[in-house]
Amino acid sequence: MNEVRIKDAYIKLDQALKLSGACDLGSDAKYAIQGGKVSVNGEVEERRGRKLHPGDCFSFDGHDYRIVGA
Repeated sequence: MNEVRIKDAYIKLDQALKLSGACDLGSDAKYAIQGGKVSVNGEVEERRGRKLHPGDCFSFDGHDYRIVGA
C-alpha cells in the first residue's frame, strides 16, 4: 500500500489522486471519480470533494493508497 503524506487535517479526494501520482491532471481525477473508478474505504465514491483524513484509504486502477498525517 502506498502512503500519501499530507500536512493539513484533510485532503480532498481529487487532490489526493493528483498528489499520489495516480492521476497527472485534475481533469483525469475528475473523470475517474465521476466514472465510479475510485473507492474510499472499500466503497465507490463519486464526490470529488470527499474529505480524506489520516487513516483513510482509497483505491484506483488496481493500486491502494493510505492517507498519512505529517
